[in-house]
Amino acid sequence: MPDFAIHPSLRDRAVLITGGASGIGAEIVRAFAAQGARVGFLDRDRAGSEALAAETGAVFAECDLTDIDALRDGIAALEAANGPARVLVNNAARDDRHDWREVTPEYWDDRMDTNLRHMFFATQAVAPGMAGAGGGSIVNMGSNSWWEAGAGFPAYATAKAAVHGLTRTMARELGGDGIRVNTVVPGWIMTERQKELWATPEALEAQRRRQCLPVLIEPVYVARMVLFLASDDAAMCSANNFMVEGGSI
Repeated sequence: MPDFAIHPSLRDRAVLITGGASGIGAEIVRAFAAQGARVGFLDRDRAGSEALAAETGAVFAECDLTDIDALRDGIAALEAANGPARVLVNNAARDDRHDWREVTPEYWDDRMDTNLRHMFFATQAVAPGMAGAGGGSIVNMGSNSWWEAGAGFPAYATAKAAVHGLTRTMARELGGDGIRVNTVVPGWIMTERQKELWATPEALEAQRRRQCLPVLIEPVYVARMVLFLASDDAAMCSANNFMVEGGSI
């Protein structure tokens, strides 16, 4: 693993991450903790959250992000512990596969709640305090699945496409308060969930061929992009997409 940059502006900065107990989110928690930030995260996985909190010193609030009242309460609890968030990482999502012919209105709404709606309401909850603290950075997690016209998850792909619209409009809404909003766009990232469910030898070889860089992408590289966008090094970056997909085509 290469040596990575230290961002002095992140030391002691209050950071709030959704979906932090596993996968990309857990690597983001670790990355901010290693920078000396005051890290809080939300997740409904209590056992995973407790283990990660013990490892990193982060604080967490158990929360089902599809319950907006619970989301607001969780954010309030983390801000009471760490102070107003100067960084919000809207990471939580779930890329369950589904057949478009079998999607019901109820399933569609659940996918929007799981992959999109909480991002707006988390932003709504933290933005006033962030503005009052002098500004900050919001990083929304997108996906290259819809860029590539991927199949097998139309509700997920639709929600992730909408994340880019959310980023653009909220960057305009909040820019006057010194708040930057960007989207990180991961490719196929080798989380444990991906390895367990879909990473067959044939699929991995095909992915290597699709990427300009024929190396499977570990979550740490997504976390490093998030760190950059959260830091003062990215002070003039807003309303844009930042790809972490190895040049996938």
